[in-house]
Amino acid sequence: MKYSFLLGGIFLWFSCATPYEELPPPNILWISHEDLSPIYGCYGDDYARTPNIDQLATKSTRFNKAYSNAPICAPARSTLITGMYATSLGTQHLRSEIPVPEELKILSEVLRDAGYYTTNNVKTDYNFSHEGRWDESSNTAHWRNRPNGKPFFSVFNFMITHEGPTNALRSSDTEMLEVFNDPSEASLPPYLPDSPRMREIWAHMYDLLAVFDIGVGNLLAELEEDGLLENTIVFVFSDHGHGLPGHKRWLNNAGLQIPFILHIPDKYKHLAPNLQIGETDQLVAFVDFAPTVIKLVGGEVPQMMEGTDFLGKETVPKEYIFGYRDRADDCYEVSRSVSDGRYIYIRHFMPQLPYYQEAVIFNKGGSYEEINRLHKLGQLTDAVLRMKQEKPVEELFDLQEDPFEQENLIDKPEHAQLVDQFREKVTFWMVKHRDTGIITEGEMMLGSMAEGISVYDYARSFSEEKFHELVTVADLVGKIENPKELIPFFGASENAARFWAVVAVDAYQGDGSPFWPHLKKLLDDPSLPVAIKAAEVLVKKTNDPVALQTLEKILHEPYEPLVLQAAISVRQLGDKAMPLIPAIQQEIFPKYSGDIWDRYKSWSYPMFIGMALDQTQINCGVSIPIKK
Repeated sequence: MKYSFLLGGIFLWFSCATPYEELPPPNILWISHEDLSPIYGCYGDDYARTPNIDQLATKSTRFNKAYSNAPICAPARSTLITGMYATSLGTQHLRSEIPVPEELKILSEVLRDAGYYTTNNVKTDYNFSHEGRWDESSNTAHWRNRPNGKPFFSVFNFMITHEGPTNALRSSDTEMLEVFNDPSEASLPPYLPDSPRMREIWAHMYDLLAVFDIGVGNLLAELEEDGLLENTIVFVFSDHGHGLPGHKRWLNNAGLQIPFILHIPDKYKHLAPNLQIGETDQLVAFVDFAPTVIKLVGGEVPQMMEGTDFLGKETVPKEYIFGYRDRADDCYEVSRSVSDGRYIYIRHFMPQLPYYQEAVIFNKGGSYEEINRLHKLGQLTDAVLRMKQEKPVEELFDLQEDPFEQENLIDKPEHAQLVDQFREKVTFWMVKHRDTGIITEGEMMLGSMAEGISVYDYARSFSEEKFHELVTVADLVGKIENPKELIPFFGASENAARFWAVVAVDAYQGDGSPFWPHLKKLLDDPSLPVAIKAAEVLVKKTNDPVALQTLEKILHEPYEPLVLQAAISVRQLGDKAMPLIPAIQQEIFPKYSGDIWDRYKSWSYPMFIGMALDQTQINCGVSIPIKK
C-alpha cells in the first residue's frame, strides 16, 4: 500500500511557457469523504493527523468558509452533482426517488459532452437515478480505465469517515494505523457530553480521518505514477459536518461547514486568476461546485443550474449561503438558513419538533446511545439537553464570537435590523427557487405524478405570487398569538396552505379548542397529507378516535410517500398509538420488512416506514430487535 505523498519534489512543476490555448484540458479529481467538519491539520487542528492533505494544502488554497447546503448526505450530494438547490428539484429528503426534468444534466454529463471521461467511485445518493449519467460508476471506476489521452473527471468517495464507522468503534477500520489519538486529549464541543465513551468516539473519528488521509496520499501518488499530477486540478472536501449529534442532521454551522482544499497546478492558474495560494475567506457552497468545474474546463453551464462559478475572471463574490434541512430518515423537518459567514440565521418551520427525536435513528449505538444513557442518569448538561427540546422558531448566532452556537441572539435589539434582512433573504430565496419543502413531500410527489411532470416543473406551476402566499402561511408557524389568525386558512384553496395551518396548530402553545372543529373537517380533506397532519394533531391533543382511524386507514394506502408521512405521524403519538399495534404487526409492517439491517425491505421509503413503525411499537412497550 502506498502511504506517502510527502515528497516536496512532486510539486516542482515546470512553469508554463506554453500558450494557454496549447495546453491540454485539465483533468479534474474530486476526493470527497463523509461526515467531517473542518478538522484537517492545515485548519489549525493539532489533534488531527493529516500529513498528506496538509502537504497538498501548502501548494493549494484552503477555503475557510466552504459549506454544504444540507447537513446530511443525499440532499448535499444532489446539490453538489447538479449545481441546483435540492429544494428546487425536490431532492432534499433522505432518501427518496424523485422524478427530475428530462433536460437535467448533472456535472458528469456536461463534462462527458465536452469530451471528458467521467468516473464515480462509488457513492451516488442523489435521490434520483444515476444510470447512464457516468462513463463508469462502480467500485472499480478509475481514470486509468479511460481511452488513451482523454481528459477525465474522476470522483472518489471515501465512506470510512461516515457516522457508521465513527460510532461503531471498530478496530478493524483503523488497523492500518500505527499511531492513534488519545481520548484523554480530546476537546469536545459543549453540546456533547464529556464522558469517557464520548471521548473514545471523538478520538476514533480523528483516527478515521487519518485513514482517509492515507487514501488521499495514495490517489495523489497514482496521479504522479501516471504522469498526470501537473495536469490535474484536485478538490478535497467533506459532504457536511461530523457524523455526531449537534452536527449531521443539524441545520447550523456545525452541520453545514466543510473542509475544502483546492489544488490548481501552476500551468492552469490562469483559469482562476483571483485565487491565491494559502487561504481564502471567500464564501462557497456545494451548489457552486458544478458550474465552477464546467467553467474550469471551458464548458457551457446549463441554464437551469442555480449555482455560480467561484473561480473565473467575472466571479462576483457570494454574499450569502443558503441551507436546508428536511426529512432525514423518518424525522420530518422544514428548516431554512442563511449565512454571511459571520452570522447564521435559521428559521424552523416545525419548531415543535426537537432535533433529537424519539426515533430509531436516535436510539442506535455510539454517541446516541451514550447520550441516552446519560440522560436516564440525569447527567446531561443544559447544552446537551437543548438538542432534545423543542427548537426556537428562529435562531441567530454570531460565529465569530460564539463558534459553538450557544447564544441565540434572535431577540437582541441590536440585531433586529440584521434579523429582518435575513428573514427577507430566506423568503425571497424560497420563492425564487420554488422551495418544494413548502409544498410538502407527499403533495409534491402526488402533484408531479398526477400531471406526469417532474417535481421541479410541478413546483414551477405555482406563480411567484401564489408561492409567496404559501410561504407566508408557513411563516405563521410558531408566531400565532390569536387563534382567529389561522381560521381562514383551514378553508384555503391550496393544499399546502391548509397543511401549514395545521402545522401552526401543532406548534401553538395556547388553548387549541377553537381549532378542533376545523381539524375534524380536515380528516376528510381531499389532500391526504393535510388529513394525516390533522389526524396526528387531534390524537395528540384530544385523543380523537376517528382521527386515529384516519391514520390507520392511510397506513394501508399503496403509495409509499403517503404511508411514510402517516407512519411518522403515528410515531409522534407515543403510547396513544397503542390501538394500532395489532394492525401494524400483522398487516402493515410485513409489507416493508426485509434484509436491510436484518429488518427492512430497501434503503428508501420502506426502510423509513419500517423505522417509524418500529419506534411506534417501542413507544407502546413492544420489544423490537433494532440493530445497533
